[in-house]
Order: sequence, then structure tokens, then C-alpha cells
Amino acid sequence: MATYTITINERTASGRALMEYLQSLGVLVRKIVPKKKGSYILSQQDKKKGLVEEFDSSEEMFNSLGI
Repeated sequence: MATYTITINERTASGRALMEYLQSLGVLVRKIVPKKKGSYILSQQDKKKGLVEEFDSSEEMFNSLGI
């Protein structure tokens, strides 16, 4: 048995019809693509990993940077 990868534009009527037909035959396997993480979630993960430094004031931050 061979495996084929095709790209179908589901925005067109013929593309939707082809997808429905393939699904009715039971031969279609859809690949679920996970959503990309947003910047807020990425920043929270960085914070948990210890990649973010926190300061009580801007003066403390500037002193840490040597400014």
C-alpha cells in the first residue's frame, strides 16, 4: 500500500467536495497541527525556566546592568 500526500484548497467548492468524498470512503487521514504558542505563554515558560530576571525597581535593574 502506498502513502500519498496531497494539498487541497478547502476554500473552494471542489476542494470541499473532494474532502467530503475522501472522508466518506474512510481513506482520509488528517494531520492535526498543534497551534503555535503565543508570546505570553512563551514568556511564562521562560519565567518558569529561570530565564527572566525580576527587579524591585528600575534603579536596581540599571545597577545590575552597570548603567
